[in-house]
Amino acid sequence: MRSLHFFLAIVCMASVSCWIRIAPVFAETPAPGIHWGALGYPDQEPTLTTGLSIFRFTEFNAEGERFNDIKETIGLNLITMSWTEHWISHWPDWSTNFTIGIGPTRNQPTEWLQNDLIHDSIWGIPQVPVEEKRNQTDFAIASSITRWWEVAEQKRLVFLSGGGQTGSLYHEVFARGGVRRWSPLHTFERMVTPVENWFGCLVRPMRVSGMVRAGRIFTGAAFHDLANTVYTAQGSISYGWYTPGTLRPWMEIEAGATFGSGIFNDDQGVSLGEQFWTLAFRVHPFTFESWNDQLGNKDFGPTYGGRLMIDLYFLLPNSWIDS
Repeated sequence: MRSLHFFLAIVCMASVSCWIRIAPVFAETPAPGIHWGALGYPDQEPTLTTGLSIFRFTEFNAEGERFNDIKETIGLNLITMSWTEHWISHWPDWSTNFTIGIGPTRNQPTEWLQNDLIHDSIWGIPQVPVEEKRNQTDFAIASSITRWWEVAEQKRLVFLSGGGQTGSLYHEVFARGGVRRWSPLHTFERMVTPVENWFGCLVRPMRVSGMVRAGRIFTGAAFHDLANTVYTAQGSISYGWYTPGTLRPWMEIEAGATFGSGIFNDDQGVSLGEQFWTLAFRVHPFTFESWNDQLGNKDFGPTYGGRLMIDLYFLLPNSWIDS
């Protein structure tokens, strides 16, 4: 375990030192975002975001059935900061990310959102019972490096990435690969002829993303009895308006689905599969994203979460911005 912590610390410090040397909306989520259904793609453009991320793990469902051997409800309230930098001057096809989240783990406000607002006021369905609750200060630190490829004149389309995360929740090393904001119409126009009719105007702002991810998991203080390995597939469709010459969305809506083998085990030591839907709204520099396990129709364990973020990268001195 000490060697794992040393490895993760080296990854994080190396990424930070690179940003300091090169010094110069949407940023990567802190752990455990991807395993709750949050979109986990690397950033196509430089970002410096901060905000609030919440995650809820419920011990029971509305019928009183227990999810697994974790005998407490865990509501994470993380103040997060995420910094992505693209090494334009030296390595134009590479980017790094450093993300940190820290905050009080309490039953509120996630119980109020789940039981009083969603279950009671909106849907009129039974509330989820709560017994033991985790009351601690938890934190998560993650770092990654990503290699990008241009395809058919679409910049930073295909990616391959690796990294690690540690903290009081759990520890993980991971690898991921996929495509980010692929424009089908752009590819069609290059292969056939320009499409300038109403169909082109409708489809042109649409983007398609997809990713596969594999991780090696190690237990932490908050989450124990975890699966040794976890595999995740994620896909999404977005529609929006993008900055000319960059891939930064000025306004965008994105809907996604996540299917994973699950980081949590059942009583027999078999990992519990997960399915989530995700919906994100972006109006630069703000991002609101929410995810829920309704796609899996279970409503306990890693059940839902959300985040509200603001991108402050535009406040950095112009001399730092090199993209």
